[in-house]
Amino acid sequence: MAERKPIESWLTDMDGVLMHEGIPVPGADAFIKKLRDSGRPFLVLTNNSIYTARDLHARLNRIGLDVPAENIWTSALATAKFLDDQHPGGSAYVIGEAGLTTALHEVGYVLTDTDPDFVILGETRTYSFEAMTKAVRLINDGARFVATNPDETGPSAEGALPATGAVAALITAATGKKPYFIGKPNPLMMRTALNTIGAHSETSAMIGDRMDTDVLAGLEAGMQTYLVLTGLTAKEDVGRFPYRPTHVKDSIADLVDFI
Repeated sequence: MAERKPIESWLTDMDGVLMHEGIPVPGADAFIKKLRDSGRPFLVLTNNSIYTARDLHARLNRIGLDVPAENIWTSALATAKFLDDQHPGGSAYVIGEAGLTTALHEVGYVLTDTDPDFVILGETRTYSFEAMTKAVRLINDGARFVATNPDETGPSAEGALPATGAVAALITAATGKKPYFIGKPNPLMMRTALNTIGAHSETSAMIGDRMDTDVLAGLEAGMQTYLVLTGLTAKEDVGRFPYRPTHVKDSIADLVDFI
């Protein structure tokens, strides 16, 4: 096997890696501090499109994790980047919240329900049947269908909530049109993140807690991958997948000395 190059840039998932149910994972603060002190390029990634990077900076800061807004990359930002590259200056009907609408406004997109170029489905706390019906009719009329991420459920204090992937399945069933998903495990999410910080895949690593999104996306983008066991994947689950992470660690605390 060819010798791996030293890691110069880091991407890390947020939920399950740096925090769990709103509480920082032990060692996450030391990891972020070491990254910032080292000057190495890094991004914290999330498939959640609800919040802006500034919102997430404030939320992380409240639990003792000092991550600048410019070091946060969301599926909403990746979606806006994709649309700006593919169809600059376009229009979209959006189901989502400030994280998504702000990102689209910042790349010059017009948000409209009249003959839009795209229907963009993101995360929201309250999916409206009226909005979903509108999306179905616009897609049937020719709007192209894009979704921020394929996650079918999201966490809450009361249990699982339907998320973007589940609502996308409903719209697909009604239209016969599948969306193009931007977020993990699409390696596009990783490549746009790497481009944002001027990093190269062969000298970058992805840290995540899920084999089916974080590790898969990192692998397909050509990065080294670190699976941490503080989130959704248990150690005994790893062997059930046809691919493997480069490394398995108990938690982010075990990676502080790697920087």
